[in-house]
Amino acid sequence: MKLYSYFRSSASYRVRIALALKGLDASIIPVNLVKGDQKTDDYLAINPQGLVPSLQVDDAVLSQSLAIIEYLEEVDNTVPLLPSDAIGRATVRAMAQLIACEVHPLNNLRVLQYLTGELGIDDTTKMAWYAHWIHQGFASLEMMLKQHAGKFCYGDTPTMADCCLIPQVYNAKRFDVDISVYPLINQIVANCETLPAFIKAHPDHQPDTPVA
Repeated sequence: MKLYSYFRSSASYRVRIALALKGLDASIIPVNLVKGDQKTDDYLAINPQGLVPSLQVDDAVLSQSLAIIEYLEEVDNTVPLLPSDAIGRATVRAMAQLIACEVHPLNNLRVLQYLTGELGIDDTTKMAWYAHWIHQGFASLEMMLKQHAGKFCYGDTPTMADCCLIPQVYNAKRFDVDISVYPLINQIVANCETLPAFIKAHPDHQPDTPVA
């Protein structure tokens, strides 16, 4: 397998975590979003959306991080990332989608670049926008976690929800959003950060991580 990834991409980070939790190997092919690698003809031939991640499996190329994680779950369930019961699976998917479909799309790189470029919004307003959507999403998630969390988002083993949460927290901290008001989220992050899979998938440990 080949994973087309950018070290700071939240969506790529989710898939890297899922692969690592399952113990699956994929060669990382860096796609520099800042330099515009995703817009080249060569990459658009791989992923017409011009987004990362893309997972190449034999002659097929899969896109969209949650679809990729669901694929990995279907073909390798030795380390499940979804609960065994239907209610549990739906709950974990809801948490994952809250982050990946409600928070992240409003705060990803191309949206922020559009705000400052095409719309001419200043950096202060951009950061207010970013923080607003983080807090709206995290406040809702914190309430869900009160019902379902153990050591992780759902019970005491990592799930697809944790694969989504950790990258979003990473980015929130990178943009100096104060998330100290979410104790459950912070405890889950602390628990995840002790696990080798999450450490391996971290942006600081990727082949395209800039050398300090």
